Amino acid sequence: MSSLWLDREHISGDEELSDRYDDVVVGAGLTGLTTALLLARAGRSVVVLEARHIGAGATGNTTGKVSLLQGTKLSTMLQYQSRSVVERYLTANREGQAWLLRFCETHAVPFQVRDAVTYAPDAGPGLRSARAEYEAASSLGLDVRWDERLPVPFPHAGAAVLHGQAQLDAMDVLSTLVQQLRGHGGHVAVGRRVVAVTRRGTPVVSLSDGTRVRGRTVVLATGVPTLDRGLYFAKVEAKRSYALAFSHPGPPALMMLSAGRPSRSVRDALGPGGSPMLLVGGDGHAVGRVRSESEHLERLRSWTGEFFPDAVETHAWSAQDYSSHDGVPYVGPLPRGGGDIYLATGFDKWGMTNAVASALDLTGQILGEAPSWAKPVHRRITRPRGVLRIGRMNADVVVAAATGWGVAELRSPPDVAPDDGRADVGRVGLRPVGRSNVDGKACSVVAVCTHLGGVLKWNDAESSWDCPLHGSRFAATGEVLEGPATVSLRQPPPEHREA
Repeated sequence: MSSLWLDREHISGDEELSDRYDDVVVGAGLTGLTTALLLARAGRSVVVLEARHIGAGATGNTTGKVSLLQGTKLSTMLQYQSRSVVERYLTANREGQAWLLRFCETHAVPFQVRDAVTYAPDAGPGLRSARAEYEAASSLGLDVRWDERLPVPFPHAGAAVLHGQAQLDAMDVLSTLVQQLRGHGGHVAVGRRVVAVTRRGTPVVSLSDGTRVRGRTVVLATGVPTLDRGLYFAKVEAKRSYALAFSHPGPPALMMLSAGRPSRSVRDALGPGGSPMLLVGGDGHAVGRVRSESEHLERLRSWTGEFFPDAVETHAWSAQDYSSHDGVPYVGPLPRGGGDIYLATGFDKWGMTNAVASALDLTGQILGEAPSWAKPVHRRITRPRGVLRIGRMNADVVVAAATGWGVAELRSPPDVAPDDGRADVGRVGLRPVGRSNVDGKACSVVAVCTHLGGVLKWNDAESSWDCPLHGSRFAATGEVLEGPATVSLRQPPPEHREA
């Protein structure tokens, strides 16, 4: 599976890697590269360390909506936070949007102006949610309108519409950020996984190959922090959502997201040679907690086939993002990081604006010039409903952990490898062992997450091992893909490995 945006040659990394920088940024997505560029512009020496390739995480798999109307985000946040915090959140996103679009205009990165739409698919609960978002957005100063007749072929009962938002190809942005970063003396190293950060006067970053890099500051821009200090893995919920790209002669020129479940995201895009394309997404879920990921993709295909019969599928992919208990991203110094380690997480699928806002915030904090809108957002006082949500999130983790260890079959791994694209889990003693077959290659791994020991579940859409506890994901061969885990899966005893 590959996103429409990643269907191109990867952006190359730099071979050079010094042992000392002013700033070490971990993660080459929109947050990390924007932060790195801003710091490099200030005359600092900067390196970005990326475990896989540039854009491998959420940015390369986004739907690319640069919008202040974000589904039902504002009305939901008002349930968990004070009005002043939600106002600051909106201001931060407005600043992030403005910076990103100025950057695109300055450097000839293409984008399209579109109306953003939060719509109700029917007159049920979704209509109440869409109307609540309209009222929340209006009260917060957004110039939204209510519309009950949209130029789309699928049912809708009403929608909040915000004019003058934008959409883009996120990899175009990352490519230009890398180019600008290098022009200001910065470096980007790919295939360099960070496994630890220790303090010896200043932070020391340890890589999986044994290399150590020292920085005056370290910025963790990795989706969820890969260091457990602050326990952010327990404060956010990892979610996957899906997207399909289609060749289509006349996709709606709108950026749409449904209110209620199942979610449906719709936008147009430009394909090869400027050909019109339709993007359909949604049907998300908590990582590793569904029977079949492929079923979610099939539901999107079925929905698209019903309402866009002329659509011809070209790409299918999924993305992972993290939501906080109260809707506010976590941005700032990492607890017990000595004031030199920073993080940004919890964008709740709205990274195009939040990533840049976080970069502006983090850079300001590092340079001693924090934006006026930033500090109140992060001095959050969670309402009781937010405290209850943290409890529910972690109760779900406990249930997932108990279920994983309780239902894994007490038997030896199968003697015969599964059919291609499939996997099976058995036990060697008390250890679950997973055996998979992907593209004719059989692999065996200890199917236990190296982060906190959750029993892994096979993702039948992406041929990966996913952890239902905190969202770590591993390739069929055991290498870390994403999440708080930094160590690859262990190998089973020799007698239980595939020859």
